[in-house]
Amino acid sequence: MSTDEPTPELRRARAGSIAAAVHGYYGSTEFKVLAETTKATYRGVLDRFVDKHGEGPIAGLQPIHINKLIDEMADTPSAASNFRKRLKGLMDYAVSAGMRADNPVVVAKKVRLKTTGHRTWSEEDITKFRKHHEVGTPLRLAFEVLLHTGLRRSDAVRLGWQHLTSDGFVISTKKSQGHVELCIPVHSDLARYIADCPKDGPAFIATMYGRARSEKAFSTWISEAACNANLPPKSSPHGVRKAACRRLAEAGCSALEIMSITGHTDIREIERYCREAARKKLAVAAMTKLEGGFDIRLPNPPDELGNSDDNLLKSLTAKASWRSQQDSNLQPAE
Repeated sequence: MSTDEPTPELRRARAGSIAAAVHGYYGSTEFKVLAETTKATYRGVLDRFVDKHGEGPIAGLQPIHINKLIDEMADTPSAASNFRKRLKGLMDYAVSAGMRADNPVVVAKKVRLKTTGHRTWSEEDITKFRKHHEVGTPLRLAFEVLLHTGLRRSDAVRLGWQHLTSDGFVISTKKSQGHVELCIPVHSDLARYIADCPKDGPAFIATMYGRARSEKAFSTWISEAACNANLPPKSSPHGVRKAACRRLAEAGCSALEIMSITGHTDIREIERYCREAARKKLAVAAMTKLEGGFDIRLPNPPDELGNSDDNLLKSLTAKASWRSQQDSNLQPAE
């Protein structure tokens, strides 16, 4: 059954009930413009709500009832937050459809979450993944497609020769806000990775049978590969997308430049990467000024401070910095 078709239970819903409101919402423009994966996520939340409370009147739902439902999910704040968001959307529809006069979720309690979402892959993560998954393997190809395009997993698994133009990859990505057409110039390193991909294949990222991968299976595939490379837990494909954003920001790209590659529509999200990149550069500039800002030097430095000719920075850290474009990313980092 597609995500646009109501279940038999919803079709039989009593007029004015919560189930009837959910049925109507699934048939609304607001719901139909969503991406398929988003629809499935919304359905999972609302269908469970209908299973428990579908017979109740939609007009009778008050803030006190919503607060109680949220309190029942106190042990899973993320789920409670998602439930509140989905219920707000349902109630907005109910108001527009004349099923009730107001949206009670607006005045109901909010769920405070302390989360940063998917963890961003670090340069150390990238190096470790490349060392473990060598050039020429399907996993390495998939990883490089993610890193050099910044695409979402749902778009990365579709990317193929059919999207290549003289200007770069042109692909239409579907978000909750609608379609966004992206034109992504082909990075020289990525061009070498995809050079041997079959020209008649459905996508660059394919199964051993030559079929395109589903986005859900793709996420599991990449996450398991990250685990095998001894990366930290929760190293997901979305974290690679975030790493692409971070790299662009650290290369000096503006928020608008990054958004033109990744397809983000909320500039606030991208500005965070830019602020973090600027903070690192400012910290280096500040310490450089401090190094040369005072004439006082230790006349007789203790022996334990070491020789001034020693390269202390290299001895203090063993982590590799990210390599420039001149250092071939096609070879695993040593």
